[in-house]
Amino acid sequence: MNPDLFSAQTPDAGKPLADRMRPRSLENFFGQNHLLAAGKPLRNAIESGALHSMVFWGPPGTGKTTLARMLANYCGAEFLSLSAVLSGVKDIRAAVDQARQRQTSGKQTVLFVDEVHRFNKAQQDAFLPYVEDGTLLFIGATTENPSFELNNALLSRSRVYVLRQHEAEELLRILRHALEDTEHGLGYPPSSMSDAQLMLFVQAADGDARRALNLLEIATDLSDGNVVSDELIKEVVAGGMRRFDKGGEVFYDQISALHKSVRGSSPDGALYWLARMLDGGCDPLYIARRVVRMASEDIGNADPRALQVCMSAWDTVERLGSPEGELALAQALVYLAVAPKSNAVYKAFNMAMADVRESGSHEVPLHLRNAPTKLMKELDYGKCYRYAHDEPEGYAAGENYFPDELAPRSYYVPVPRGLEEKIAARLQHFRELDRQYKNNK
Repeated sequence: MNPDLFSAQTPDAGKPLADRMRPRSLENFFGQNHLLAAGKPLRNAIESGALHSMVFWGPPGTGKTTLARMLANYCGAEFLSLSAVLSGVKDIRAAVDQARQRQTSGKQTVLFVDEVHRFNKAQQDAFLPYVEDGTLLFIGATTENPSFELNNALLSRSRVYVLRQHEAEELLRILRHALEDTEHGLGYPPSSMSDAQLMLFVQAADGDARRALNLLEIATDLSDGNVVSDELIKEVVAGGMRRFDKGGEVFYDQISALHKSVRGSSPDGALYWLARMLDGGCDPLYIARRVVRMASEDIGNADPRALQVCMSAWDTVERLGSPEGELALAQALVYLAVAPKSNAVYKAFNMAMADVRESGSHEVPLHLRNAPTKLMKELDYGKCYRYAHDEPEGYAAGENYFPDELAPRSYYVPVPRGLEEKIAARLQHFRELDRQYKNNK
């Protein structure tokens, strides 16, 4: 780091800025007010030292590790840390042994497990006896939904606290504090960098305090003396990716938001979430597949052209790649969003699948079977089948197309929108022909 940037050399200058600036007290912890404001349960537990096993769930850079360290300090406990990426059961046992030794001298141990969702079931189970008997206080940190990634047994012994990504104002305070702090931070004079400049780091960090501090540190390292120019900051933050994890909780949240924007007839919302996913590095072909699904699930026969538009967009993405093909995805999503909506086919298909699962494997009625051989004809395959094209209006009124053991069903109920309005009228006409056929028998 450029020594000209410091008014005094900091004692831990060799550490990254983000590590040096970890808050040592609740008063210096910016954000997570829904957990740490006065009177909140977690705040009360910390200040009273009456801690319990817990899981911190939230995006990167929201203070999960910092909070865990702070909890250990407030209750006077020894802090042990494991990373689920690098550790196994052997490391867990070693940590338990250390906790037992400290327990004999009356000292409590906090075991912090970062990225705990990466531990398998057996590894997670290894904690249970020692959490249960009080050998250690367990604190897990995860960016993934604990209800999907953690064992029920471990969850039942821990309280889950949800951490939120930092607001822009919180990140601005964190950066300003790091810039001016002469003991652990950069030791800049308050006038050295404007809030407008710091906001460039905030926008690139996308709610991640660690990323914001890293970007600030890089910019000061590269600066000329005490001057950090706008041009340098823009170079440092260029290409910063918004938060998107390509397979975890955020991934499914964003594709859900995209789908629901289409279903809710909001082309603007759909375009926003498309842009967020593409900007975050999502594979355009994955989005193309989901868009085709939306065409069938939410538009259906209200506008059958929607499926064709989406298939063409998929083909375009495959042919042109990125970024040229992305415009075709935008076009398809806008078309879906403004098209008339129907989930009639989706509901009908689900009902049919449910019937198949519940009713067993009924045989095909003889009149619906094909009879390509003499033997099959002698066994009455295809007997009494009525060829619809030879019937009035091309419709064999009263014909049954279900197994003999299963009463005819009505799965498909068109909605009064788009083409399905006409389909509904035609089906109603067929029902009337069925009724007349039965009355005339």
